[in-house]
Amino acid sequence: MSDSTFEDFVATRSPRLLRTAFLLTHDWALAEDLLQTALVRAWGAWKRIDADPEPYVRAILVNTYATWWRRRWRNERPTETLPEAAVADRTAQVDTRDQVWQALGRLPRRQRAVLVLRYFEELSEAEIAETLGVSLGTVKSQAARALAKLRVDDAFALEGVLK
Repeated sequence: MSDSTFEDFVATRSPRLLRTAFLLTHDWALAEDLLQTALVRAWGAWKRIDADPEPYVRAILVNTYATWWRRRWRNERPTETLPEAAVADRTAQVDTRDQVWQALGRLPRRQRAVLVLRYFEELSEAEIAETLGVSLGTVKSQAARALAKLRVDDAFALEGVLK
């Protein structure tokens, strides 16, 4: 694949990949660093990628995220507080989202990755299996275990969120 193809890929697919990175890290600055690292690694292997490169890059993204967590990688964090903008009161919506994030944060990394890829990125189970390099059965069992943990999570007492 040519250089221009990589540039086109980055231009068109980066927003979606950045969203995945954010859903994994829950930190925009860290998500941007994660995506940049994944794209650098993908560039090194770009000429060897024959099929759709997005699953390959997404796998790099998830694996890099797991590696950073295992190494307890901590990069710069913004410290300045930004002025608050006036918005409508969405307290209940924010509370629900916060409870979902906290509950996802209590899941093991692999289960969290499966749920993020399935329910936030809307990938099929087969695409998730390919991305994570595991069997379809592993994806199904990890998703089932993760959802079961969320259902019994006392701190995640949201009626109607999990059906």
